[in-house]
Amino acid sequence: MEIKKIAVIGSGVMGHGIAQSYALAGIPVNLYDIKEEFLKQALGLVQSNLTLLVKENVITDVQKQDTLKRIRTSTDLEQSVKDADFVTEVIPEIIEIKWELYAKLERFCKREAIIASNTSTFPISKLIEKSSTAERMLITHFFNPAQLVPLVEIVKHEYVTDEVLDTTKRLLVKIGKTPIVLRKDVPGFIANRLQAAVVREAFHLLEAGVADAEDIDKAVSAGPGFRWAFCGPIETADFGGLDTWQRVIDNLAPELDQRKTAPTLITQKVEQGKLGTKTGEGIYQYEEETVAERILERDTNFIRLAKIRQ
Repeated sequence: MEIKKIAVIGSGVMGHGIAQSYALAGIPVNLYDIKEEFLKQALGLVQSNLTLLVKENVITDVQKQDTLKRIRTSTDLEQSVKDADFVTEVIPEIIEIKWELYAKLERFCKREAIIASNTSTFPISKLIEKSSTAERMLITHFFNPAQLVPLVEIVKHEYVTDEVLDTTKRLLVKIGKTPIVLRKDVPGFIANRLQAAVVREAFHLLEAGVADAEDIDKAVSAGPGFRWAFCGPIETADFGGLDTWQRVIDNLAPELDQRKTAPTLITQKVEQGKLGTKTGEGIYQYEEETVAERILERDTNFIRLAKIRQ
């Protein structure tokens, strides 16, 4: 099956980046949201993202303008999806709202259109619970910022067809992503489970006073994170020697944080309304211009890393 047109439902933090990824690869995109102001903001973000890619010599200004032309916005759901071959849903993580959307998509979409969710919360079994077209539904879980991070986790189920899975994988490769397929539908999928394990231990070290937040972050970004950009934890263990890692884990496992809930420090900060960059303070303190500068620095570094990986 050839994917000639995409529909992205939801233009927020993830949606606009996903739409940009498809459009930059040459595929026309219908970007839908419930308000024109959301769509206007999304197009502004896409334009800024593309401008940064031009600045870093990843694309030309002509490619930027062509990409913007491929993105059409609308607040009419039926018009947005009726001619789409592939629909990506990026709406709030409320199952009733998702079920309501899927019911509409079953009426509005072409029969052969593939429907993908970007959920990071719900198992695919829950998403398809009320569906009459489960064979064409799956999860494609992008990571923020969606236009830059290569990884996309594909979560399938027993009813999805091989054609749908293969078409989805080819599509993601075409837009420059690195798709992986989960053989089992587990909570948190793969990447978020690994991230959660590291974050839990990082906050445990912070709460125990082992080091300050900046040094703990550096311990990851300048150490394991540096290696993990090209060599994952399993291959790292192979390089280091499984006998060595057996001893390391045997010695450290009893000492690692074993709690079953979020770290106390995170819970305290949430209760205080200190949520991080979105409120100007979390573990670190941020000025409004500092947040913008850090995001620009982050995205620039991601672009440069992507060029090295290629």
